[in-house]
Order: sequence, then structure tokens, then C-alpha cells
Amino acid sequence: MEELDNLRAKLVAERRHSSPLSRRRTSQRDTSPSIKPVEVSGLIMAYIDQKCSKELKKIQGTSFVIETQPDLRTVHSKPSTTVWVTFRPKHVSVSPVRGEFVRQRFVTFYQRTASDLQVTSVPSTAHRDLQRTFPSLLFNPSHNRSEVTVTGPFVHIAKLKEFLSQNMQSSSKSPAKKGPARAPSSRTPRPPSTPSTHPEEETCVICMEVMVSAEKQTLRCKHSFCRSCLKTAFDYKPACPTCGELYGTLKGTQPEGGKMDVSRGSASLPGYEKYGTIIIHYYIPSGIQKREHPNPGQPYEGVSRTAYLPDSPEGRRTLKLLRRAFNQRVIFTVGRSTTSGRNNVVTWNDIHHKTATHGGPTHYAYPDPYYLSRVQDELKAKGIE
Repeated sequence: MEELDNLRAKLVAERRHSSPLSRRRTSQRDTSPSIKPVEVSGLIMAYIDQKCSKELKKIQGTSFVIETQPDLRTVHSKPSTTVWVTFRPKHVSVSPVRGEFVRQRFVTFYQRTASDLQVTSVPSTAHRDLQRTFPSLLFNPSHNRSEVTVTGPFVHIAKLKEFLSQNMQSSSKSPAKKGPARAPSSRTPRPPSTPSTHPEEETCVICMEVMVSAEKQTLRCKHSFCRSCLKTAFDYKPACPTCGELYGTLKGTQPEGGKMDVSRGSASLPGYEKYGTIIIHYYIPSGIQKREHPNPGQPYEGVSRTAYLPDSPEGRRTLKLLRRAFNQRVIFTVGRSTTSGRNNVVTWNDIHHKTATHGGPTHYAYPDPYYLSRVQDELKAKGIE
């Protein structure tokens, strides 16, 4: 799928520069190709910068350097901060077509990464030990000095919460015990610093410990995990934590009682000038969190959102899939907003929506020639196709 996205991006870029007007513009700036910067969430970009450096290097290739402004170190105290991602060519002779290709690859990667990230907070006194236990999570200072903000994939956030919960229970039973508790495990304890002498031993990608064969579970997709780790992951999402293959029908944590209303407008969206517009109105009322939510028993704030689709055959097909997703309660969830930093609010889950009509993909708007195929891929990952 990534190769297909790359090919699409390249073809669109080629078309954009193939017209006589585009060629004249290109010839005027061949000496200094300028690529439009991308405005993104500082919190998500900080995670990508530190935890996805290999992917970023692959995207920028040998001709460009991906940079952020302002410095990412300045965004941790304000979760709602946005930053600009720029694409600087290493040589003045680099073709603008190549720059557009790199930019589109970054936008696709950013949106896919953002869809799987969750944000939570932990006591600042424990985060150093937690960093070693959970290397896939990013720990950053918070505006509240007693806490640190944690960003990472939902599976690893779930494992962190389970670890903290069991650690607190263990501490309450042994108040005299000092020092950080080790991650809970039903496996036979062993010294954490002892390296494995058996190269055939596999490490569970969730808890990062060597799996005992008796407690190892291998899925249909051939990926293996600790049985207890996989159970925790499946409680949040019945999909392989490595490849995303779905097992069973996914039911989300979207609060009940919401509405999804659809209307149509005659105005067209950029890129779909031949068609009208499908307008989706979502409404999720405020309520009390249940056991499946981060803070059961506490109130959560509802939300009202509007999204847009082209009233084309492909847009109408996407609408049917989104309605199924809404009925399966996977469009929204309750958690912490990555834009405002507020807790206990209804937020988008991991299915992208266009919430504006104009402004391009970085403003969750049109034109975006890959959006419909991309959102259908996201829905397919949840068994909705």
C-alpha cells in the first residue's frame, strides 16, 4: 500500500508540473525549488522525530532535509502548539517534482502515525524507570510539574496503564517495599540484566521480554506475543499489534447515544468540481465514563463535529463505510485531546475525517487526491470494507 501511495503522489506531482504554465513556473525557480511547508501538531511531530527517525530518513531520501520550526523542544509545555515542517533541498538543482513527492509521502506518513497515537500522563517521579520499561513511548515534561506527558501507540499505552495499576496494587500490599516494582508478569521471574543465550528465543514486542514457550501465542498472521499481553491488547482492539490484521468484529469505545446525520450541498469540494458535497454531522452527548473508558465513573465532555465528502460514487461508498464504523462505535473515543491537551473529552479515534472544505490535507481539508483511498484503508484495517 505504501508503494501505491508513493506512485500516486509521484503521478500527481508529475501532472502538476507537466502543463505549460507549470513548466514556466518551474523554469523560473529551478535554481531554488521551494516546497510548501506543512503545519502539524507539535506533540505528534515530537513523537515522530524521536521514535520514527528511520522512517523520516527514508522519506526525505538523499536530496532533502526535513526540518521543524520552531524547535520541537519548545512545544512540550503546550500540547496544542503547532509547528511547521519544511523540506529543504540539499542542492539547488533538485527538481520541484521530487520535492512534491517527498512532501506528499510525509503527509501520508504523518496522518497514519497520528491515527494510532494516544496521550496520557504519569507521575513525574516514576517516568525514568518507565522509560526503560516502555521504550516505544515518548515521555515529555508537562505544564503540571508533578506529571509527565506520555505519547505512543494505543497498545503500548494500554500496557503502561496496566503496569501502573498493578504496581499500585503491589505497593499498597507492601508499603515498606522500596524502589520501583518490575513489570507484572505471570512468567517465571528472572534477572532483568541477564542477556538471552538462545538466539531462537523471541521477544514480545508489547512487554519487551523474552517469551516463555508455554505462554507464547502465535496468531494467524504468524506474529507471536505473550498470551497475557495479547489479551490486554485485544481488550482494546482485536487486531495484531504488529501488522494490524483484524481478528473478529471490532467494537470501539465510542460513547453510546450519539447521532450521525447526513445532508447534501450543491457546492463542490476542491478536486471534485463535478460533484456536490456530502455533509456529515456527528453529535456525541456528554455523559459518565464506563469501564471501557480511561476514568470510569468520571464525567466526559461530549462533542459536535462536521465532516465533508464529495458526493461522487467513491464518496458515497465511503459514507456507507463510515456509517458502519459509527454503528460499531469506532469513530470517536474518550480520552485526551492531542490539540487542546484536555482530558476526559470525546475525541476522534483513528479514522481521518475532513473537517473543512478548503486548505489541503494539513488542515484536514481538500484538495487531497488520496483521502478517499486512505480512509478506506483505515476502515479496512478495522474489518469494514
